[in-house]
Amino acid sequence: MTGSNTRLGVLLMVATTFVFAMQDGISRHLAGTYNVFMVVMIRYWFFAAFIMTVSARRAGGLRAAARTVQPALQAFRAVLLVAEICVMVLAFVLLGLVESHAIFASYPLMIAALSGPVLGEKVGWRRWVAIAIGFVGVLVILRPGARVFSPAALVPLASACMFALYGLLTRYAARQDTAATSFFWTGTVGALAMTAVGIWFWQPMTGPDWVWMAALCVSGATGHWLLIKCYEVAEASAVQPFAYLQLVFASAIGITVFGERLSPNVALGAAIVVGAGLFTLWRGREAAG
Repeated sequence: MTGSNTRLGVLLMVATTFVFAMQDGISRHLAGTYNVFMVVMIRYWFFAAFIMTVSARRAGGLRAAARTVQPALQAFRAVLLVAEICVMVLAFVLLGLVESHAIFASYPLMIAALSGPVLGEKVGWRRWVAIAIGFVGVLVILRPGARVFSPAALVPLASACMFALYGLLTRYAARQDTAATSFFWTGTVGALAMTAVGIWFWQPMTGPDWVWMAALCVSGATGHWLLIKCYEVAEASAVQPFAYLQLVFASAIGITVFGERLSPNVALGAAIVVGAGLFTLWRGREAAG
């Protein structure tokens, strides 16, 4: 890729993380009043419509996008992601944006740790050391020995584990399917699965909250569109480190909008986790090169 494309990719990734952080803030607001399943269901309806619109405009249309030789894997990926989103939104309600994202930032370390046994990729000793240090950072955030330890802190950790597995399965699926196919299955099957659950938890919404719901749907589609464009113009390894900015943006929203507090252990733990994650990304890029 050219330097200009890389710079554009970085700008698009920064914009993506900002939009997704806004989406997280809106999700926290809505899920504080309405059932999480209903909120995620409506969001997925719009997401599925967006994906089908994008897929229909590509060569071969919807039929080409849906074509796969591994439907069970694609369906499992889709259900896993929608379940992970429900768990993470619940974490926003229980813990807030700051602590949830600080813990969730450990998912790249989990991907690196599991890429060997799941994908057969080689993980050198330097990355293993970074992974271990990163999980020390998670322990600093969680403070498992403290009297005030909250079991709710395990909710975003579970979400990070689920998202890491989703990321690994997506890389595995990419060996036989295109990104467009994986994207199509993620949205459509996810919407069907979420509807089967969420429809039983329907609650009437106020007019202003429907406006917030519309903003949630639009921000989700916009974020995914920006992410697609980002990977079109720049290599993933070049822009991926900037994905950590979602932690910064989401924390800023949590502090300024929801009155959350950034405690010293969360700040220190998040810095350790992000530092370790950036190192594993760098070592992965060096090994690939």
